[in-house]
Amino acid sequence: MSMIKEQRSIVIPGEALAEGMDFLPGENTYRKDDKIYAKVLGLVSLAGHVVKLTPLSGPYVPKVGDKIIGKVVDIAMSGWRLDTATAYTAMMNMKDASSRFIRNNEDLSQILAIGEYAVVKITKVTSQMLIDLTMKEPGLHKVAGGRIIKINSQKVPRVIGKQGSMISLIKEKTGCTVTIGQNGLVWIKGESDKELLAEKAIKLIQEKSHQPGLTDKIQAFLEGSQ
Repeated sequence: MSMIKEQRSIVIPGEALAEGMDFLPGENTYRKDDKIYAKVLGLVSLAGHVVKLTPLSGPYVPKVGDKIIGKVVDIAMSGWRLDTATAYTAMMNMKDASSRFIRNNEDLSQILAIGEYAVVKITKVTSQMLIDLTMKEPGLHKVAGGRIIKINSQKVPRVIGKQGSMISLIKEKTGCTVTIGQNGLVWIKGESDKELLAEKAIKLIQEKSHQPGLTDKIQAFLEGSQ
């Protein structure tokens, strides 16, 4: 007889999530005999017959194609080294920083200075965790103004919401530009009080990410704070 945990249940590593061969193990789960177990602390979800877990904790692991927000920590002859908010830094070569030609003798700090942030995309990750970045694609740019906040990278999907619903709600109610990096860094830009409101809403989502009806709660919070 088939059995599955209630969706959005919080489970711990090693806890049984489903029983029976009607279900398939998905992300962060594994099968042993006819049962599916949790690999990590997380929330249960079911996509068709696939049992998945959304982690509630754990570090960000850089992946090719991810959009992140990085901080410039060094400038070399050939480009910039950025902090990725992980144990690993990343390199962005001159050719990946701009669509215009950058001369070899050009002062690279005039493009990106140490301490500045940029919205970038990961283009390469080696087995030794050597990471390459680009800023040449649409939506990638130097960060100017606003504020940078840090959230748990595992909560990024919850802050974005299904089809971008949650982040769209925050943008609509605050009038702020909000860019979320997969590494958990978030750039918020708008009027100072609205930036603070957006930050509070994002921190509230992080705190209550496991609760049902979260969109309605965030909407009520934003409208009650106007």
